[in-house]
Amino acid sequence: MRVLVDAYLPKRLSEFLSAHEIESKHTRDLPKMNETPDPEIIRIADEENRIVISKDSDFLDNYILDGSPKKLLIVSTGNINNRNLIQLFEKNLDTLKSLFEENSVIGINEEDIHVHY
Repeated sequence: MRVLVDAYLPKRLSEFLSAHEIESKHTRDLPKMNETPDPEIIRIADEENRIVISKDSDFLDNYILDGSPKKLLIVSTGNINNRNLIQLFEKNLDTLKSLFEENSVIGINEEDIHVHY
C-alpha cells in the first residue's frame, strides 16, 4: 500500500504509516511542500499509485467529477489531536488495507469506516 498524506493531516501520521510497512509520503516531502496545489497532489498520487489521505472534501468532489485521484481516504474526524488520530489509524489499519483492495474511496471517522465508491 502506498499513500500520500495531504497537508491537512500531520506529518506524524505519515511517519506512523511508514513505520507500519506502508510506503508513505507527506505533502511536506514534495518540492512545494504544503503549498502543493490539489491538482499536483492528485497527479503525483495517480502516477505513483498512491492513495490520497486528506480531510479536504475537495478531493472527493474532484473524484466525483473526474475520477481522480484513483484512490482516496477522506478523514472526517473534525478537530482531533494527533495521538487520537494515530490511535484511530492503528485500530483500523488492517480494515483499511483490506477495503482498498477492492474500493476506490473510503471515509473514516471516530465511529466507523464507510465505502463511498
